[in-house]
Amino acid sequence: MAITKREEEIIKKSFQQKTWNDIKTHDSWSVFKIMSEFVEGMDRLSNIGPCVAIFGSARTKPEDPYYKLATEIAEEFTKLGFGIITGGGPGIMEAANKGANQGKATSVGLTIRLPFEPHGNIYIDPDKEIAFNYFFVRKTLFMRYAQGYIAMPGGFGTLDELFEALTLIQTDKMVDFPVVLVGKEYWGGLIQWLRDRLLSHKMINESDFDMFHLVDTKEEAVAIIKAFYEKYALKPNF
Repeated sequence: MAITKREEEIIKKSFQQKTWNDIKTHDSWSVFKIMSEFVEGMDRLSNIGPCVAIFGSARTKPEDPYYKLATEIAEEFTKLGFGIITGGGPGIMEAANKGANQGKATSVGLTIRLPFEPHGNIYIDPDKEIAFNYFFVRKTLFMRYAQGYIAMPGGFGTLDELFEALTLIQTDKMVDFPVVLVGKEYWGGLIQWLRDRLLSHKMINESDFDMFHLVDTKEEAVAIIKAFYEKYALKPNF
């Protein structure tokens, strides 16, 4: 079977002239680069105050209803004393940072260094944009410094963040906190697939569906996270 052009490019990059010593040296330096990203990220994020993380597609346009909804949800959270953390890019991330900006609250952008996204969106606080080379470092810091997760419609990146959070909650590797999926029409098919496939094959338990909430409105999304902290007499991580 013929390989695709993308596969051909990957093979070329993988088999460039490198000795085993080159590979080991590169790996050693990577450890220090990874450590430096963790140290800088933790140092800067430890002072941001309580924030809700909002995820979603970078491809969502300003005229899309979900862009408007993400902005409204973010601004609504500012009224409760929360700031907003996003991946710092365009689309839903921009919309959420915009909502935080409009609510005069903390607006954090954890950007990833990509050739087609040279900098974060304009609504991030200038001193709260942190750029990363490694997706997994950024994802770890999202988990550590968010008091709740809002998943708007998105693609592979959004799914990656969502299932990472659910896995860590399921396995008690992370403190249980609210995970909210916004858009019943968008997420409904995925949730039904989880029931039809994963649950029916006993890959997950019925109780695992209690780890997240499916909503359509900003009022529902905000109320779930607000109720969580009131129910358990907890306060966001000030």
